[in-house]
Amino acid sequence: MGRVLRLLIAIACLVALGVLLWFATLPPPLVVQGEVSTDRVDISPRVSGRIRVLNADVGDIVKKGEIIAELESPQLVAAMHSTEAALAVAQADLVRVNSTRPETIAARQAEVDAAQADVVLYQTNQQRQERLLITAAVAQAAVDESRRNLEAAIRQREAAQANLELAVSGASKEEKALAASRVDQARATLDQQKTDIAELTIRAPIDGQVTTRVAELGENFSPGAPLFSLIDLGHPWFTFNLREDLLKGLQVGDTFSVTVPALGNIPVDVRVTVINAQGQYATWRATRATGDFDLRTFEVRAEPTAPIEGLRPGMSVIASWKSGDR
Repeated sequence: MGRVLRLLIAIACLVALGVLLWFATLPPPLVVQGEVSTDRVDISPRVSGRIRVLNADVGDIVKKGEIIAELESPQLVAAMHSTEAALAVAQADLVRVNSTRPETIAARQAEVDAAQADVVLYQTNQQRQERLLITAAVAQAAVDESRRNLEAAIRQREAAQANLELAVSGASKEEKALAASRVDQARATLDQQKTDIAELTIRAPIDGQVTTRVAELGENFSPGAPLFSLIDLGHPWFTFNLREDLLKGLQVGDTFSVTVPALGNIPVDVRVTVINAQGQYATWRATRATGDFDLRTFEVRAEPTAPIEGLRPGMSVIASWKSGDR
């Protein structure tokens, strides 16, 4: 029995030694370091202006739509007032071409009535002259003159009637269309200028924190010049740069665990959202002429599956990476 016991103990020791050697020779898990990133928004004015009010500074937390700065531009305000006056003139002209004063219509009607009276008078005179011509009481020249007078009176009546119709209908279709187009043009210009003036009020486009403030009171800024930079603290993500041979089995939507040293190495579950190839500058070059090949570097983005308090851009993220087990 003693020999059997010693044999069992020896076998157990050999097994234990083999297990220790196996664990000792196992390669350590690959530790991959990443970084916390988030969206950054650079805020710039759309129009030129001078800083009049500053409501935000570096470190401030702002809400979407909150006014963080106000610019002023006397030129834009003056141009808007000028356009308002031009719009009023165009609207008045449109009313003018689409209507006629009652006094003008009454005057044209009086001209028609007077011309009609002349026609009646010359018709009566012509009839009288023609009767007298039958009795040889007047010469033919007098009859011809009365006919010419009647024709002239009829033409005068037609001209007066045309003037009356023109007064009643107002301007032509082309003039009315031109006047309406001038009103539309002035109104469009005014709307654009009001939009430009509204752009002098700078609002935060997202909820975030101010990380950079370039704006200073009284300073002039042109369109596109940066005033502030904001970061979106509510939607951070993690970025890892991995060689392609470490991506085996990894797909968008997979989850794994990482730790954040700045937060006490708390474990964080993340979900892969993006796998992008980096540029040629990030290619790992083979060092042997044969038996090896170049490897591309890929950016892997992952988002935390649950909100994490205190997570900020730039923090390091550690992942124990085991390729091929996902």
